[in-house]
Amino acid sequence: MGERPFVPDFEKEQEVVRLQQLLEDIKNGSFARVYLLYGEETYLRLQYRDKLKKALIPDGDTMNYHYFEGKGVETAQLIDLAETLPFFAERRVIVVENSGLFKKATEDLAEYFKAPAPSVCFVFVETEVDKRGRLYKAVRDTGRVVEFARQNEATLQKWILIQLKKEGKRITQNDLQFFQQRVGSDMENISRELEKLFCYTMGRDVITAADIEAVCTRQIGNQIFDMVEAIAMRRQKQALDLYYDLLTLKEPPMRILFLIARQFNLLMQVRQLKRKGLDEKQIAEKTGLRSFVVRKYVSQSARFTWEELKEALTACVETEEAVKTGQMNDRMSVELLIIAYSGEEHEQFDIFYFYDLVYYADCKKQTEGCRAERSETNTGQQYTWLCCNPHGKHLFHSGWQCKKIRL
Repeated sequence: MGERPFVPDFEKEQEVVRLQQLLEDIKNGSFARVYLLYGEETYLRLQYRDKLKKALIPDGDTMNYHYFEGKGVETAQLIDLAETLPFFAERRVIVVENSGLFKKATEDLAEYFKAPAPSVCFVFVETEVDKRGRLYKAVRDTGRVVEFARQNEATLQKWILIQLKKEGKRITQNDLQFFQQRVGSDMENISRELEKLFCYTMGRDVITAADIEAVCTRQIGNQIFDMVEAIAMRRQKQALDLYYDLLTLKEPPMRILFLIARQFNLLMQVRQLKRKGLDEKQIAEKTGLRSFVVRKYVSQSARFTWEELKEALTACVETEEAVKTGQMNDRMSVELLIIAYSGEEHEQFDIFYFYDLVYYADCKKQTEGCRAERSETNTGQQYTWLCCNPHGKHLFHSGWQCKKIRL
């Protein structure tokens, strides 16, 4: 049957049993009427899909194989195909991928799976499912359901070492950890980055940190984490450099803003759960983070006060609103947010946009050489201090010039 697929670790004993049943089906050639392979780990989903497909379909048999992908799958068409006898073969195989059928009402298909045709085998491959739905329960009761969740750090290390051994490569423990930190925990991405390393180190048997630095692409999520870490440590230049790097990589400013907001939201969750006395494993279960990631988040959240985390998250929401309503430019708005929270003395700014490229702010503290504050006169006219950066690089920086203008 070819190379045995990688067997992931499961936290729940039930998932171990389900995977073992799937592997036994493939080994013995005795198949259920329907399979559901789902979960966040794309690499494993597709690996087991291909393994199952190869076992189900004889080479070259295109008459009895049907593949559907996407949200437009018609359940009536699937049932009609299932009821059609296979053409000179033992079974008809129907693979359905990324259909979303397990997240909506599909009463006809759920009803059908109570007694499917004996000559059909369905293979559903989905990212997300609703376990409360009738279709999920029908497939669970009739066939096999296997979830492929994100793998923990130890399992990923084991899998990476297996791939290295196949290629005759070696790596130190420190460099292995550096590789994982750089490329993230998505197995599909890890596989691509390993291929790049294998090509780059052709003719050598040891992979070093310098090799990883040279060819492996740093994951966006890691750079966001580092950016927030730099903000927390008040390392403004580093935070801005990371932001500019992301822009150079063609990351849209609003996506960067979303990821920053997500980071602060996770820090708040971790901080709150830690206060309640939960350990790292329990926090990981509650937040969906891995245990080794939780350790980093606990450490990072401690660098902020609770009020600072709330203020930062609120500032992200307000910045998004300002951009969507046309009050601010997206690129500069995120830069202002980073500057506001990464200065030596943490200052809060209410940031506004005036005409094309003029920014002004309501500052709560004294800055060098000027004080910026909003004021209103008794006549109903609204004034503000307009803060200008004479160097043309960053706003909210020492050495600014401010003047009073009328709106």
